Amino acid sequence: MGSTATTTVPTNAELMEALAAVGAAYFQDFAAAAARHGLSSSQAKALGAVQEPVPMRALAGRLGCDASNVTGIVDRLESLGLANRAAAAGDRRVKIVVITTEGREILNRIRSEMARTHQAFEAMTDEQRIALHSICGQVLPVLAGRTVAAQ
Repeated sequence: MGSTATTTVPTNAELMEALAAVGAAYFQDFAAAAARHGLSSSQAKALGAVQEPVPMRALAGRLGCDASNVTGIVDRLESLGLANRAAAAGDRRVKIVVITTEGREILNRIRSEMARTHQAFEAMTDEQRIALHSICGQVLPVLAGRTVAAQ
């Protein structure tokens, strides 16, 4: 994948390869920044997924893993003071997870330390940034199964 504009419409396979490559490079940058703070990528990703109170089962869905795996992730975040778990008001059997102030600070540091990601974004024009944000907003709901793409 070069940095020059193309005049041909990319195939679905080419778009898939480009999206996978961008996702993998972003994830490597994210995981390296998380590791510098003693967190696994799953733990750091969980911090990003609990910006508001989230039931454990919903958190498992957001992270793409089963509930037993989420329990271990949240146990670790709680032990570090980065997240809290409490019973839901309407159903005490449901456990709700929320990020703490310290957890939010760590997540912000992780994101600020993602040098390669920042470098890529800073190399973009305002128009490119707007276009990327718009495209992500269009593609993500479909990939996440929340909507059907327009034909």
